[in-house]
Amino acid sequence: MADRVVVITGASSGIGAALARQLGKRGERVVLGARRGELLRKVAAESGPDALAVVTDVTKRAEVERLRDEAIKKFGRVDVWVNNAGSSITRNTEAITDEDARMIFDVVVMSVLYGVQSILPHFKARGEGHIVNVSSFLGRVPLIPYRSIYSACKSAVNVLSANLRMDLGASYPRIRVSVVMPGIVDTPYHEVAGPGLKVRAGGYLGTTRVESADEVASKIVEVIDRPVAEAYTSPSSIGLVESYFKDVGAFEENLAKRRQGTEGDNQGRSQYR
Repeated sequence: MADRVVVITGASSGIGAALARQLGKRGERVVLGARRGELLRKVAAESGPDALAVVTDVTKRAEVERLRDEAIKKFGRVDVWVNNAGSSITRNTEAITDEDARMIFDVVVMSVLYGVQSILPHFKARGEGHIVNVSSFLGRVPLIPYRSIYSACKSAVNVLSANLRMDLGASYPRIRVSVVMPGIVDTPYHEVAGPGLKVRAGGYLGTTRVESADEVASKIVEVIDRPVAEAYTSPSSIGLVESYFKDVGAFEENLAKRRQGTEGDNQGRSQYR
């Protein structure tokens, strides 16, 4: 369906920008939301002649609603809404401040809630639509202590999405809700989140291959084409999930032993895309 209208938040860089370019190249019409206007307009110029850039702070409900309204004003409808905006910090749990927690919660969780609540009336009126929430493998298996608040918020996204699917299932079966969980991805996210992971696409952290933003975007495109409830973008994720939930205590104990004496005092914070 080459003429779909797809709204993407967090579209000024990383996964969101890669997704916009891929969809635009296929002839789909994309509406891009993010705070950084100059970068956002550059991505829009690379995402097809009809691409629309709407400067949006996803932590503000009114701006998310304006993003929806601008999309419908230009194209008459929205077919797919991708909640992709994200943020993180590098901070162990005991060092997280109130400001840290509120910032990450607003960007990661509230932006998804605002997106869902903004687009659902439109989808219900049409009787169909697709919400794609970009979460993280860390929301399923919290492997990295200094990403604890990020992992917790991504877990919230997973649960919100699951409950939304059940809410809609009986009365609106043609409104689909998908969660996409990337693994370790080479994006500007790691540069702004502070000290921690040093990643390059195609490299490895342990046995986990680092994905590129384009690889993750391609997986999201697959989910848009063939909706599923959940999708991991890294082949290694499923095995780690199975191992984790088979014996959570043993998994965490072994991980802690391997980490002992290898981590410094990770501090830092991010801006969001």
